[in-house]
Amino acid sequence: MSTIEVEEIRTRITPDPPPWRGPAVLRQRWDDLASFHWRYPVDEVARLLPEGLRVDTYDGSAWVGLIPFHMRAVRIGPGPIVPYLGSFVEINVRTYVTDAVGHRGVWFFSLDVPRSPIVGVARTAFSLPYCWSAAGHTVAPTPAGEHHRYWATRRWPRSAVSNEAPACDIRYTMGERLADDEVSELDHFVSAQWSLFTVRGKRLGRGRLVRGDVDHPRWPIHRVLDHRIDQTLIEAAGLEKPEGAPHALASPGVGVRVAWFQKVGA
Repeated sequence: MSTIEVEEIRTRITPDPPPWRGPAVLRQRWDDLASFHWRYPVDEVARLLPEGLRVDTYDGSAWVGLIPFHMRAVRIGPGPIVPYLGSFVEINVRTYVTDAVGHRGVWFFSLDVPRSPIVGVARTAFSLPYCWSAAGHTVAPTPAGEHHRYWATRRWPRSAVSNEAPACDIRYTMGERLADDEVSELDHFVSAQWSLFTVRGKRLGRGRLVRGDVDHPRWPIHRVLDHRIDQTLIEAAGLEKPEGAPHALASPGVGVRVAWFQKVGA
């Protein structure tokens, strides 16, 4: 498949990844993942995006997600699993965007983790808005399915507009797996994302929009039987408090590889 054909695939919603063109700068697992998404007005989300990106919509709305999962088996390139720093809880707030030529991807508002060295490396090397938090994850079997709890309280950076640290407490039960024909278009829209975007060089005054491609098997998507969410991470990103019940799904996880950034054209 030609490079042009692969790039055209990245403009569509596809549950399976485009052909991979490595090498991978990172390899890891995203385990015990849940996904909670709310509708937002397009203008409210668009004002928080950098130049060169626009909101990717589904059913006429922007979608903002709160995504807790357990990062495991982090490797740099072909190397071994990174000791201690290779496993940690992450809870991110994100939305979905396209660039000027229609490539779809994720824009992160924040990524909370309990490993301060990860925060430093991710902000410096990858220009991603990682935050240092006290965070944890527990799981317990129940007759209905696995019951998960994720929690986080941000330590750094603290909010400039509130004395209260952004935080979340997420509880949910993961039920049975959905058959492929039961997975909705919205499920694919919020889960089958094959790129992430960020801006590098902002501190040096020459910010440049870049894209890093992501590869993993099709998500095994499970029902969320019940959930309870208390959070202020979304509001800390500069958005209004989400309203109504979220669109919810869960997954046991997948193995992931991430390519190094490439410049996004005008």
